[in-house]
Amino acid sequence: MTFHNPSYLFLLLLLIPLVVWYILRQGKSEAYLKVPSFKSFEKAPVSAKLYFRHLPFVLRIVSLLLVIIVIARPQSSNQWQDQTTEGIDIIIAEDVSGSMLAKDLKPNRLKAAKNVAIDFIKGRPNDNIGLVVFAGESFTQCPLTTDHNVLISLFNSVDFGMIEDGTAIGSGLANAISRLKDSKSKSKVIILLTDGSNNAGDIAPETAAEIARSFGIRVYTIGIGTDGKALSPIMTPLGIQYELKEVVIDEQVLKNIANLTGGTYFRATDNNKLQEIYQQIDQMEKTKIEVKEYSKKNEVYFIFALSALLLLFIEIALRYTVFRKIP
Repeated sequence: MTFHNPSYLFLLLLLIPLVVWYILRQGKSEAYLKVPSFKSFEKAPVSAKLYFRHLPFVLRIVSLLLVIIVIARPQSSNQWQDQTTEGIDIIIAEDVSGSMLAKDLKPNRLKAAKNVAIDFIKGRPNDNIGLVVFAGESFTQCPLTTDHNVLISLFNSVDFGMIEDGTAIGSGLANAISRLKDSKSKSKVIILLTDGSNNAGDIAPETAAEIARSFGIRVYTIGIGTDGKALSPIMTPLGIQYELKEVVIDEQVLKNIANLTGGTYFRATDNNKLQEIYQQIDQMEKTKIEVKEYSKKNEVYFIFALSALLLLFIEIALRYTVFRKIP
């Protein structure tokens, strides 16, 4: 048996002065009667109450001891079992360029990609997941973490304009690789999502893919955008305006990245297709981790609490009935 709050057991020391006080009090509370001789009392029967007169105090001490144990929260940990869980290291590399504001996905590509990715994160509680964003350059929005509440919060804060505009696919992929290369996980994955072609950065996408392969990192690439034309943003002196523009995604580069690293290329032409893609990746990336011993703790304070109440009730009943003192 273990205790969740073992420091509370120091309260047991308070019982020592209580016992000392009771002993000293007994010496001062005895009644005295002067008689010339004890001969007439030698054969008098001794009442059982005399032998058990300290019983109420003992019951009170024991009940206080049990209350302190309850406060310390005793737990049993003698149940052991094998547990199998799943977990891999994943970096999501998200394009946040201006073209991601196109409205062929609802409400736009960027928000649709964020929403589906967040659902994907929620469905993988055992994974280390991180987030890299890229446009004209790239940076890490969140390193690998199992604190998915923090990750989701940082994901929600991602928006257009946080980086210089452009599409540096190679830089985004290289940044994601730097976050995974030292991982000890047997399975390391990058999910790279973009809606354009590489037009910025100093690293070619295929070069970054070769680096990923050397570190055993698998890259799933997603080209997001409808077939044909889409309402796309145009920067004007009056702000962002929209007009129909041809959707241009360098699918060959994205396919090359996936093929070089043992991943898969997907095309997301609408919200449902994007959701299906993440579901497919979720099913493909399952790594079992065997945990040989798993200690299951159970709260056992109830029996101590019940015993304390029972003893306290008995002590009060005896004190005011059998051992009642007459002033």
